[in-house]
Amino acid sequence: MERQPRQEQQPRPGSDPEPVYQPKPGNVPFLLSPAGKDYLWGGSRLNDDFSKNIPLEPLAETWECSTHPDGPSTVASGVFQGRTLLDILHEHPEYLGTHPKSEDGLPILIKLIDTKKDLSVQVHPDDKYAKAFENGALGKTEMWYVLDAAKDAKLIYGFYHDMDEATLRKSLADGTAEKYLRKVPIQKDDVFFIPAGQVHAIGAGALIAEIQESSNLTYRLYDYNRLDKDGKPRELHVEKALRVANLRKSTEPRQPMRVLRFHPGVAVELLCRCKYFEVSRVLLNTERVREMACMQAGGNSFQVLLCTEGCGVFFWEKESLPFYKGDCLFIPADSVPIRIHGKAQLLKVSC
Repeated sequence: MERQPRQEQQPRPGSDPEPVYQPKPGNVPFLLSPAGKDYLWGGSRLNDDFSKNIPLEPLAETWECSTHPDGPSTVASGVFQGRTLLDILHEHPEYLGTHPKSEDGLPILIKLIDTKKDLSVQVHPDDKYAKAFENGALGKTEMWYVLDAAKDAKLIYGFYHDMDEATLRKSLADGTAEKYLRKVPIQKDDVFFIPAGQVHAIGAGALIAEIQESSNLTYRLYDYNRLDKDGKPRELHVEKALRVANLRKSTEPRQPMRVLRFHPGVAVELLCRCKYFEVSRVLLNTERVREMACMQAGGNSFQVLLCTEGCGVFFWEKESLPFYKGDCLFIPADSVPIRIHGKAQLLKVSC
């Protein structure tokens, strides 16, 4: 039997027709171009694996979605191309949705990190401390999603036993601090939540996506007596670190329970939800163009999509935008409906 044309459903007499979604003009997605950082522990994988084409060696971090003054992202597609994301959000604060408008722009920062060498042992302050003692800055709670890891890659997560300030000071002075620090093996697809106050470090051989508060406050406790590019010892911040660090014994972090939820052409799993951000992993495998309700940014919040594997194409209205591994897409709040096609893995971030 032939399929009959679908009849338009008429509203019942006396009833109001359902409202038709009308996106605000100009609320369309756009790609971002990152700022790069050449910290001494970095490698070359962000250029080699993600085609960043940033002329830094080493290339330790790319700040993919950032309005922080230490590394602002720029718009890489559409009518705003070449301008900073912060500039666009000042001009269009509605892109943030219902988030409080701020001269600082976004409340979050998204990075890719390549650790050819160990990072320093460090800790970040919370919002209360940062506001009081760091000129009103945000603190730094963060999460890591492990994109790749060498066979023996590890991270440092707190201490094996309860520590006191005197013992820690002595161990830092005599170079024995490492024996107290809890080492945790890591592998691809692991997730770690690092609250403010947690002593930590990413070890050598890791490729990480980091989602954090929009902050660049890091207090170094220990740095393996390394020298900077000028041949001088890197600055430590022991006094500040001791004021904010949790010195209690840390249990080894367990991987969170993760559940894939399937939709036509896509599967989504929640990786992390906290008061600052929500992060999901999106597995895209479409044979045809589909409209993805799970990808849309509503009126409440912007969204950010970071492609960590594969490629595809976004479509809206009469426009199309291809994306590849390493690309970062900003979706304004109340965006036009988006359709998508491709085979890719993405991290979806909102707050």
